[in-house]
Amino acid sequence: MPDDIPTLASLRRPRRAPATTPSLFDQPADQTLAVRAGPVREGQEQVFTVAELVRRVRSLVERAHGHVTVEGEISNWRPAASGHCYFTLKDGDAQLSIVMFRRQAALLRFKPRDGDAVRVSGSLSVYESRGQLQLVAESMQQAGFGALLAAVQALKDRLRREGVFANARPLPSFPRCIGVVTSLQGAALRDIVKVCRRRHAAVNLLIYPAAVQGPNCAREVAAGVRWFSTHPNKADVVLIARGGGSWEDLHGFDDEALARTIAACSIPVITGIGHATDSTIADAAADLCAPTPSAAAELVTAAQHTIEARLERLRSRLERSTRYELLRVRQRLSALTADAILRRARSTLQRRDQHLDQLTFRAEAAIQLHLRRRATRLTQLDSRLRRQHAALRLANDKHRCEALHQRLQTARTSATQAAHKRLDRATSRLEALSPLRVLERGYALVYGPDGRLLRDASTAPPDTTITAQLAKGQLRATVTS
Repeated sequence: MPDDIPTLASLRRPRRAPATTPSLFDQPADQTLAVRAGPVREGQEQVFTVAELVRRVRSLVERAHGHVTVEGEISNWRPAASGHCYFTLKDGDAQLSIVMFRRQAALLRFKPRDGDAVRVSGSLSVYESRGQLQLVAESMQQAGFGALLAAVQALKDRLRREGVFANARPLPSFPRCIGVVTSLQGAALRDIVKVCRRRHAAVNLLIYPAAVQGPNCAREVAAGVRWFSTHPNKADVVLIARGGGSWEDLHGFDDEALARTIAACSIPVITGIGHATDSTIADAAADLCAPTPSAAAELVTAAQHTIEARLERLRSRLERSTRYELLRVRQRLSALTADAILRRARSTLQRRDQHLDQLTFRAEAAIQLHLRRRATRLTQLDSRLRRQHAALRLANDKHRCEALHQRLQTARTSATQAAHKRLDRATSRLEALSPLRVLERGYALVYGPDGRLLRDASTAPPDTTITAQLAKGQLRATVTS
């Protein structure tokens, strides 16, 4: 950061201006601001109107610190419907109001949230309507996780590892007394009383007043929880309640001592702190966490409300059933006259006679059906017996033997005929290939004296006896030349 740009801490610390620097209440050299009090006489104090004083302070601030860059943690982030964004930039010692107009907010590359550490650049000014120092942001960049939120997260992780958040005791179904630790002036107490009176009018509320905001919040709320823990006969359950607020307002419930006190409480503890989106370390340490104080009161009285609603439904059903039965009894009593009794007796006798006739008809029909089934069964058995007669079986076997003999004769004849046909075809093929067929056309086979077939005339010299095989018979000849 440049040396000529002061920090927020240095702005908060009073410092003596150098002799050459005009005082904050001195008239500027350009005399652009008029003073209603007129010229200042020697020894007379100069008097300003509020608007003039704020305007002069604004002018001095804007001239001395036209453009600054400041780093801190976002708190109470409030985007408006117009697109402008309003929030507070804070550190451990001070806080500064920031306004970012729609055009600059549209250029942000991240979604700011409470607890984010950011670096904001812009012009320092004074909001005249409130006389409040503010920074008109021109750009904003992330600078890491917020120190306070990081510390809270680290504390939460450490307590979780130690088992402080392991409580999950069931709430009493029908509490006689509910111990409430909250502020007497808060709207949360009124909401709890309203819900309990509507859902469980017989329950008692024992209030332990405690600060639910500020530096004494954690200490007083922990004291209330300890009091109920040391007096378990006073209340059946402890309810810690607080209405909605900013993260700073609820920061008192992110206390380690308070979390350990809640975890060590001898009776169940339920919390209803802030709205549904708020989450504190006290919520994690409690046995049950409700989104709002009203929801916490409803959870505590849920069983009683359910029983009362069910009893009301049962009572209504019982009344309707009683009226209906009474009406039926009255109708029956009005119908019990002598003539009605005789008519009912005759009607009963007629119904009995009719029922007896029906039983007789059913018995006769059953007997007839049984006889028909028996006759059918007897016919089936007789037919099966006839099919199993010896003479019939012999006739069937004889017929089968004749059929098999006929099939055997046919198969033998067919096989013989097929063999003859194959033999004839083979004989024809053999005769077609026989050399005698060639000899029948006038050719002869000539053999030498050694019995070999002659293929060359030089192999049969003169005076050699040769044999000529004709188609029918043989000839012997002597070679002369």
